[in-house]
Amino acid sequence: MSGHRARLAALAVALMMASGAAAAWELTKKGTVISYDRRSLMVDGRREIFFSGSIHYPRSPPDMWPDLIAKAKEGGLNVIESYVFWNIHEPEKGVLNFEGRYDMVKFFKMIQDNDMYAIVRIGPFIQAEWNHGGLPYWLREIPDIVFRTNNEPFKSHMEKFVNLIVKKLKDANLFASQGGPIILAQIENEYQHLEAAFKEEGTKYINWAAKMAEATSTGVPWIMCKQTKAPGEVIPTCNGRNCGDTWPGPTNKTKPLLWTENWTAQYRVFGDPPSQRSAEDIAFAVARFFSVGGTMTNYYMYHGGTNFGRTAAAFVMPKYYDEAPLDEFGLYKEPKWGHLRDLHQALKLCKKALLWGTMSTQPLGKQLEARVFEVKDQNVCVAFLSNHNTKDDVTLTFRGQPYFVPRHSISILADCKTVVFSTQHVNSQHNQRTFHFTDQTVQNNVWQMYDGEKIPKYKQAKIRTRKPEELYNLTKDKTDYVWYTSSFKLESDDMPFRRDIRPVLEVNSHGHASVAFVNNSFVGCGHGTKMNKAFMLQKPMDLKKGVNHIAVLASTLGMMDSGAYLEHREAGIDRVQITGLNAGTLDLTNNGWGHIVSLVGEQKEIYTEKGMGTVAWKPAVNDKPLTWYKRNFDMPSGDDPVVLDLSPMGKGMMFVNGEGIGRYWISYKHALGRPSQQLYHVPRSFLREKNNVLVLFEEEGGHPEAIMILTVKRDNICTFMSEKNPAHIKNWQREDSQITAKGGGGDLKPQATLSCPPKKVIQQVVFASFGNPQGICGNYTLGNCHTPRAHEVAEKACLGQRTCTLPVSADAYGGDLKCPGTTATLAVQAKCSRRAPGAPGAPAAAAQ
Repeated sequence: MSGHRARLAALAVALMMASGAAAAWELTKKGTVISYDRRSLMVDGRREIFFSGSIHYPRSPPDMWPDLIAKAKEGGLNVIESYVFWNIHEPEKGVLNFEGRYDMVKFFKMIQDNDMYAIVRIGPFIQAEWNHGGLPYWLREIPDIVFRTNNEPFKSHMEKFVNLIVKKLKDANLFASQGGPIILAQIENEYQHLEAAFKEEGTKYINWAAKMAEATSTGVPWIMCKQTKAPGEVIPTCNGRNCGDTWPGPTNKTKPLLWTENWTAQYRVFGDPPSQRSAEDIAFAVARFFSVGGTMTNYYMYHGGTNFGRTAAAFVMPKYYDEAPLDEFGLYKEPKWGHLRDLHQALKLCKKALLWGTMSTQPLGKQLEARVFEVKDQNVCVAFLSNHNTKDDVTLTFRGQPYFVPRHSISILADCKTVVFSTQHVNSQHNQRTFHFTDQTVQNNVWQMYDGEKIPKYKQAKIRTRKPEELYNLTKDKTDYVWYTSSFKLESDDMPFRRDIRPVLEVNSHGHASVAFVNNSFVGCGHGTKMNKAFMLQKPMDLKKGVNHIAVLASTLGMMDSGAYLEHREAGIDRVQITGLNAGTLDLTNNGWGHIVSLVGEQKEIYTEKGMGTVAWKPAVNDKPLTWYKRNFDMPSGDDPVVLDLSPMGKGMMFVNGEGIGRYWISYKHALGRPSQQLYHVPRSFLREKNNVLVLFEEEGGHPEAIMILTVKRDNICTFMSEKNPAHIKNWQREDSQITAKGGGGDLKPQATLSCPPKKVIQQVVFASFGNPQGICGNYTLGNCHTPRAHEVAEKACLGQRTCTLPVSADAYGGDLKCPGTTATLAVQAKCSRRAPGAPGAPAAAAQ
């Protein structure tokens, strides 16, 4: 160890002792000390603030990782967080996979290459809306196992996997104590409610988990989220939307306030209508958390990505947290990405006061307050002026000065005088996502089908039991599908006497969906919901005298990802009966049942190039259930993300060049009458230039020739700003512990900046108005105080430019501030596109 490093280590230990740090972690020759006190995590003994974002490596292909990490850093993050996914790394006991999307080490090294920190959430139970909460299926078959309690078989396998992951990370020198990026590791996940369910055995388990984790000697602190009384030196953390108000912090007052999941939207399941969380609300929650002493927030998710193949938990859709700051395709979702970037910059200006200042609270009225951090002898001060009213804007007085604070907002005064950021006033641009038809939709749009999924009969099944078997036990999580089949004999006296009465098939299921056939005829479909997975399929049918055959294709939409006794959750058919017969109700539950696991097409892997040659394909016919469809297509030109619109289909699975894209379910409409997801991301890394193969398994019937191949852009950019907005945070800097305006001050009025994606310029101003415009980006409307000159000013400043800046003032546009209803607001929508070679236009200005 060099003398300089030795002095740093000694200083770090001294500082930790002086500040009452809860733990001092071993420093290796190359490493960094990560410690903590009540105020924050510390790096080599120095307090720091952390802005983290969740990006999960299996939910995006490796070629997207560099761009996602770079955009996260550009957005002001200094940490990336990811779970570790046991069931993809050890799908079979002792069989390991760390390749491709599962290359955990490569992902964390890429974070380090970007000079960022990392948080690894090992779990190994993770929930995460991930299949089985990340636990591999084979664990269910360990004798006498009970998950996540003081159960020796579970603890033995859990400890083995945790040690495996820690060793793999250590071997790559990825912990901060080794000079790597990982500053925190998580054991278990949101256990507190399970601890109550398992009572004393739960408490024993969580204490054991903490000791087991600490014994791995990672050299960094361990955390447990949603575990207020985390054992020993483990730090408890908060998950939720408003941790600044809902979480009192660790009961052990030597531990810092850390927020591991700040939900940027709401994960969605099939059957859910659209949902969003505004940039303003997230910013308010983060500012609130820092105002009560928090020093780390993690956005869950910062980029959600895609649940490829069968990786989603029960009913969870392939697109995951598409409303995050970086959407499913890795594109900036504005203003969420930009508004949070500005917030991070504002809080960084306040770092010294936040980390070392004395905290105080000053009530300023009903639901109004100032929270202040101050180092008086250095004249360092920051104030958070909070308005918790949800309806009323206010002008409040703080230290003798008036401040306008909108409803449900916090204004940050970086020197207790100057407003550098308001959570409700968005200075960053907005954008609109658009999907574009490609020629590849109609080129070679020739579909073939394989209809070899024949409806089976009882005698064809090799697995026969008296009652229907449980589905998970049959599939072992290798497929979604199991055929249940039985037969029964009717006499003429059993049949209904009246012609207007038809027998009804009733199939009770533990979940999740099923398709029923009687005597080879399609009867109908049924399904449960995320909240009520069990359901009854109830459909009329035609029966005949003699032997009748019933076949039900039951399917799951992933395994459950949360709750106690996860190892006992069930799916598949439970009870079958026929009503409406002249002889009364016929109960077939104990009639004798045959079971066929998986589909013929799955067994032959006909979604792969090798497998598809093993079956006979023929010209496609529409509206055929239980049918495999395929077509070839070329990659769309350009580099915009590629999307498939499956709105003409029903329910099934989708593959491109053998890669599982995910489950689709168009026929399940939410309360607003539309499918929860109809557009599906196909990463370009899954594609080749020519002759890509798209394969679908359709359960219910659809029109594959109407499927569209699209690309997605965010080329519609907008601004929506008022004269009441503070000057942009980029105008401020800290010099000699004081906040000063850059460039000597100048005009610190609000300005609107529009910026196109790289290699594109503003080709059209679609809308411009100053006064009281309304609406959202892509759908603005004029108010009664509209100034026509706004369009001219915007065109002059922006056309041909990649970036342009517009004043936000009535003078610039000839606005009338006396106009009744005016909000002194500027709204502009512009269209970006690539400049044609040789086209006129000034050189693009540098993007902020």
